[in-house]
Amino acid sequence: MLRRYLKIYKAFSILALQFSAIALFPVVLCFFYPEEVTNVYGFVLTASICVILYALGRLVREEDIGTINYKDGAVLTVFSWLLIAFLASIPHLTVGGLTFSQAIFESVSGLTTTGLTMYSDVTKVSRLILFWRSLTQYVGGAGFALLMLAMVIGPKGLGFYKAEGRMDNLVPNIRRSAQIIILIYFAYTLAGTIALRLVGLSMFDALNHTMTALATGGFSTRNGSVGEFNNLAAEIVIIVLMFLGATGFGVHYAFWKGNWRAVLRNGEPWLMVVSITVGSVVLSLYGTGRYFKNLGSAFRHVTFQLVSAITGTGFQTLPLNEKRWLSFSPFIFLLIVFMIEGGGMDSTSGGVKQFRLWVIVNAIRDAIKNFLLPRGAIRKIILFKGEQQMEFSVENVREALLVLSLYILTFIIGSTILMLHGYDMVSSMFEFASAMDGVGLSAGVTSPNMPLTAMWTLTLGMFTGRFEFLIIIYCVAKLVEDIKLVGKSTTRKNRAAPRKD
Repeated sequence: MLRRYLKIYKAFSILALQFSAIALFPVVLCFFYPEEVTNVYGFVLTASICVILYALGRLVREEDIGTINYKDGAVLTVFSWLLIAFLASIPHLTVGGLTFSQAIFESVSGLTTTGLTMYSDVTKVSRLILFWRSLTQYVGGAGFALLMLAMVIGPKGLGFYKAEGRMDNLVPNIRRSAQIIILIYFAYTLAGTIALRLVGLSMFDALNHTMTALATGGFSTRNGSVGEFNNLAAEIVIIVLMFLGATGFGVHYAFWKGNWRAVLRNGEPWLMVVSITVGSVVLSLYGTGRYFKNLGSAFRHVTFQLVSAITGTGFQTLPLNEKRWLSFSPFIFLLIVFMIEGGGMDSTSGGVKQFRLWVIVNAIRDAIKNFLLPRGAIRKIILFKGEQQMEFSVENVREALLVLSLYILTFIIGSTILMLHGYDMVSSMFEFASAMDGVGLSAGVTSPNMPLTAMWTLTLGMFTGRFEFLIIIYCVAKLVEDIKLVGKSTTRKNRAAPRKD
């Protein structure tokens, strides 16, 4: 058992070394902003600790990591994310001036691509910290550490790859799949940055918003988020980037290969497009004259917020914490529903995921058709997930309903805890849904001065929602099982040992 946990730590040590390089990325900005040199110490400290953790991993006698099965992968996933969340909080502690709880909240919000923030005024924050926030979302969204580990140890890391929530084997070779995902991600980042620069954003703003839009994270360099730019062209570009980020990498791969049949047969993008279109039209018509001056303004803002919610990004063009917007009940309710729905499977988005909703839709449709068909008729439903084809089964429905149930149960518990802190029901429901589903839209609950218990409730909501609960449950169950085995082994040794009178 000890050897297995040493193997898990050795695998983590590789991630620590990779994260040390990531931690030094913000230092490069000093070439463009020399005044920021005094703020590099927090990032150098983070990188140094990562290198030490890697060096400790090299001391493990195991010559080879070996194959990481699903059970070990669950433990490695949770263990890695907890430690990396702590490491990512160091710059917020040392440079950003946040308290420990606030810094952990900020780092978890970044890595889980949530976007809720503890900084009350980002214009007074170091540019290195602003870039670090965007970078943690960019890394967390694509699961860069996971992808880089997959490229290093290849098929031996399949258990970790699956435990982290990845099902997108674009090609049979895991290492090659990881390379393809990173290539697609980089290509969209370059294109998005250039597009936003061309429509008027500064290079710093363009890069940061591209990174957080693709990561469906939502951290912004402006207090008023995207709305502060008041730039329709930029909003359109960001809508496209958010949608790309919320689309599974398998669909992207099929698109770039020109496999249009597979692209069109994937149900997730269609569900998102239909949901956004219907929601935008209905709410725009309802809100015109009540909350918006004209239909054009209504459609512009409603569409942006709905895309931001369903993709799990969290950019805002409206101050949703104001009573005026909180009183727009149909709008707020639909935003909550969209946040819980989430984007595509194997994307950077959070939530229940559109694929599971597509499974439930097919289950209902199949039940109706079976009722109408002659008795004994046999039908086979094929679901597309990227280029992969899978036969619809009861297992698909069971898994979808299980995850949906866990989301709803956690949503009720978390919202209740916030209400017990004195927040009103709508704000509590909205804020916890935003945290749990990795969105980042805020109704005003999140602030540096909020009660610590409420802050940690949102932090746990972000963390558990990122892994869809099951992996954390599996990890805890595995640890409890191993502790029991150690206890039984110790008891047997004590019984076997000769008594000394």
